[in-house]
Amino acid sequence: MTQAKAGDTVRIHYTGTLQDESVFDSSEGRDPLEFQLGAGQIIPGLDQAIEGMAPGEKKTVTIPAAEAYGDYQEEARQTIPREQIPAEIELEEGVMLQMQTPDGSAVPVQVAEIAEETVILDANHPLAGKDLKFEVEVVSVD
Repeated sequence: MTQAKAGDTVRIHYTGTLQDESVFDSSEGRDPLEFQLGAGQIIPGLDQAIEGMAPGEKKTVTIPAAEAYGDYQEEARQTIPREQIPAEIELEEGVMLQMQTPDGSAVPVQVAEIAEETVILDANHPLAGKDLKFEVEVVSVD
């Protein structure tokens, strides 16, 4: 039976949960997730966990934050004057926005806090700093 190795195209069904068992993502009801193993298309810890698995094989793995979306970085939070946010943008905590860096690239940020004169934007991935648990089933390996 074929075992998944770096460079293979792998298709999986998965359910990702947090420590409290709440589901943050799942392929249930959708086509399997397809990616090239070892190409950095999925989080590193899951990439490593799938290597060596065969079609039809299932497993549950816990991926530490450092091997998922990284540790939470306080320096990725930025306080800006509220007046720097265009008036047509309705501010609400939890809303995702895009900031432009000095070199012109776009960075997704989440509105973390809103005060009278300032807004705190958070560029951390929403799952940064969290250990993730995945139930994975390999559908195919090519």
